[in-house]
Amino acid sequence: MPQQETMYSLDQIGYTLVRFNSTGIFETHKDRMVDPYAETRMHKVPQVEGIQYAPQITGKILPSIVVLHDQWGVTSPLQDIAKGLACHGYVVLVPNLYGRIGGMVTANAEVAEALMEKLNEQQALQDINACFEYLNCNMAEDTLLERTVRNGHGIVGFGMGGTLAAKTAAHRRRLQAAVAIGGTIPSNPETAQELHCPLMLQQAGQSPQSTEEELEHFCQTAKDAGKKVELHTYDEAAPGFWYPNSPNYRAADLDTALQRSLDFISSLIKKV
Repeated sequence: MPQQETMYSLDQIGYTLVRFNSTGIFETHKDRMVDPYAETRMHKVPQVEGIQYAPQITGKILPSIVVLHDQWGVTSPLQDIAKGLACHGYVVLVPNLYGRIGGMVTANAEVAEALMEKLNEQQALQDINACFEYLNCNMAEDTLLERTVRNGHGIVGFGMGGTLAAKTAAHRRRLQAAVAIGGTIPSNPETAQELHCPLMLQQAGQSPQSTEEELEHFCQTAKDAGKKVELHTYDEAAPGFWYPNSPNYRAADLDTALQRSLDFISSLIKKV
C-alpha cells in the first residue's frame, strides 16, 4: 500500500470468513433461530465465500469496498491489499470468484489461465452483486455488518477482476465508484453507455489486452453518453504489474494505482 497516513493501523484490522447466498436474498438471524435444521440443511443455490476485513472499532458506520482478484485467485498479496484498504476506514469484502469451480488459488500460469477460461462471467457478476446485498444486509449476529453504510459501495478489480469491475459498473445501479486495474476493456459500446457510476481505468502501457485506440474509444463512447470515465496509463508497465509474484511486478506503479483508487473512491463515497 502507499505510505500515506491511514485512519487505522494494521493491528486494528480484523477479518471474518464469510459465506452467503449467491442470489443476494438472505435469511435473517431470527429466521435461523426458529429453524432446527438451519445448520444441517443442504443449500439449494450456490454460496459465495470470501474474506471480510474491517477496522475493529465501534460507534462508526463505514462504507464498503469489494475487491476482485485476478486470475491467480485470492492470493496472500491480494489479501494484504484488501487489509491495507480497510486501514482507510472501509469494510473490505474479497469474494472468491472461483468458488463455483473449486475456489482454487494458484501460482501456476497455465492453471491460472485455465481457471480464468472456465469462469462463467454471468455467474461471477451474480456473485459480485450478492456481495453488495450481503454488505447491505446488516445481519444482527455479525456486529461488523451493523456498521456498514447501505449502498455506500465501491469496487476495485485487478486483471480479470478489473474486467469484471468495469462490467459491474454497468450492471449494478446503486454502485457509487468502480476501479479497474488492468484487465480487458469491454469492446461492446453498451458497457460504456450504461455505466451507473464513475469508472477509473488504470492500464499497463505495454498491455496487449486493450490497445490505446480501444481505450480511447471506450472513454469517448462513455463521455458521449454522459458518463464519467477516468483513464490512467502506466507507460512502462505490463499486465501483472500489481502482483508481487509476477515478472512484471512494479511496486511503485502499484502504490500509485492504489493511491489513485483511494482518492477516486473517497471523493465519491461519503463517510459517515
